[in-house]
Amino acid sequence: MTISRRQMITLVGGGVIFAAGSAAGGFVATRRPNRALAPWENAGGYDDPRMAALSWAILAPNPHNRQPWQAELIGSDRVRIWREGARNLPETDPFDRQMTVGMGCFLELFRQAAADKGLMVEMTLFPEGDAGPVADIVLLSGGEADPLFQFVSARHTNRLPYEDRLPSSAALAAMAPEASEIITDTERVDALRELTWDAVYIEMTTHRTHMESINLTRLGKAEIEANPDGISVRGAIQEALILAGMITREGQANPESSEFQQTANFIRSAQDSTPAYVTVKTAGNTRPDQIEAGRLWLRLHLAATSEGIAMQPLSQALQEYPEQSELYRQVHEMLAMPGETVQMLGRIGYASAIGPSPRWPLESRMIG
Repeated sequence: MTISRRQMITLVGGGVIFAAGSAAGGFVATRRPNRALAPWENAGGYDDPRMAALSWAILAPNPHNRQPWQAELIGSDRVRIWREGARNLPETDPFDRQMTVGMGCFLELFRQAAADKGLMVEMTLFPEGDAGPVADIVLLSGGEADPLFQFVSARHTNRLPYEDRLPSSAALAAMAPEASEIITDTERVDALRELTWDAVYIEMTTHRTHMESINLTRLGKAEIEANPDGISVRGAIQEALILAGMITREGQANPESSEFQQTANFIRSAQDSTPAYVTVKTAGNTRPDQIEAGRLWLRLHLAATSEGIAMQPLSQALQEYPEQSELYRQVHEMLAMPGETVQMLGRIGYASAIGPSPRWPLESRMIG
């Protein structure tokens, strides 16, 4: 089977693994970054309940898959959670808002994992102010299992094209308690398709913001297993293209290259397939507000997963660097009440299933 350059680059943009025939299927198996995906299989496999809960929490969604969390065990029942500043995204997230939202996802997943074992979490946020730890946690008896927790292993960010149909009324009802708003009106959906694509294109064509992503791109199994964070490009066809010099950082970085244009075209076509959007908004924009937004986003994604709905954050229009300021204003004018902050905006719909993202092993995220 032959594949055109256009088809190959499309596979790169979508993160799709393609194989034809048994030999190719065997090659696919050898290119799976098993070590980087092991944390998904090992989650919960610890005797210490704090380590068990942490092993689930590290599977939380987070910006650019940077996995900024660090944990310190204190005594027999306490955990102190930190955010590692070296993993910040200074160009696209200059005020660390998105990173803090990601920490909220982590903390909510920790809470759910502890509750599943009958433990209650007593949490103090930012006990020493913004510059100190994110949370001090004490585990107590009395937690009640959260029904959303059973969907953690199936929750993955899905960037593929979505089907041309709205989520079912049952799916929308399941997501509604966790969402600030679910947008299905055709006129508003069309407006958001344009706005979110414009924001993506600004990020891709602003050199410093695009290079932040390029520098965090891991091309193929070897790079992913060496650094299982950032943006992974993996699969049999992708690795063949890397070896052939058809996927390169230089090509992805250059807006004039066909590689860049094909990737942009794929992203746009995927976004144009979006049938509905969801938001998480807060009345303020303090660090605790951002943590709460992350907690709700994680719950929203799990609720979507429970109904077979794919979800992808579209954060570019919410970013706070100068080139996005006009779209930031527009998205808040469109989606927020005066004084509100749109913390998260995402697309939802039906799509082909995808696999998990790489993760650092829990032991690498421990302090002490």
